Amino acid sequence: MTEHNIILLTDSYKVSHHLQYPPKTSYCYSYFESRGGKFKNVIFFGLQYIVKKYLTGVQVTEEKIQEQKKLGIRKNMYCVTKEILSEHLGSVPFNEAGWRYILENHGGKLPVIIKAVPEGTTVPVKNVLFTVENTDPECYWLVGYLETILLQCWYPSTVASYSHEMKKVIHQALKATSGN
Repeated sequence: MTEHNIILLTDSYKVSHHLQYPPKTSYCYSYFESRGGKFKNVIFFGLQYIVKKYLTGVQVTEEKIQEQKKLGIRKNMYCVTKEILSEHLGSVPFNEAGWRYILENHGGKLPVIIKAVPEGTTVPVKNVLFTVENTDPECYWLVGYLETILLQCWYPSTVASYSHEMKKVIHQALKATSGN
């Protein structure tokens, strides 16, 4: 098994999405935002790590395509097998043609553009933190497929946001109790 296989790193239901787009779809654009929570702002953090580890450089290889055909979808540390996918979806709608297209026409590099606010930026909730769009009209389905891995930035953003708020509370307490 390869260290990480972007083809396997998605939610099980997303493997059928390429079949559900309207005919002649050629472009998808998604944005990601913090819809709100305990605080008015979010500290955006963690996307660069995900992009560099999982999305940069050659990500689609013949070995990874074959691995998906054999295994199914990996969810966290567990693998959702072809049998489970078949039970869940009625079949295993693996988009082999789409992944082969990326391998053959883009050398295995993912044809998407990701734009984001700088990491560490304090952003009011309900504002765009990053966007994703396809650069090849044949790969419109890839934008939604990548959502699962991209959303892993919520954990470090949440930790950064909580840490920022704790620092503010500590600072207020220091000011209130200091000798000056």
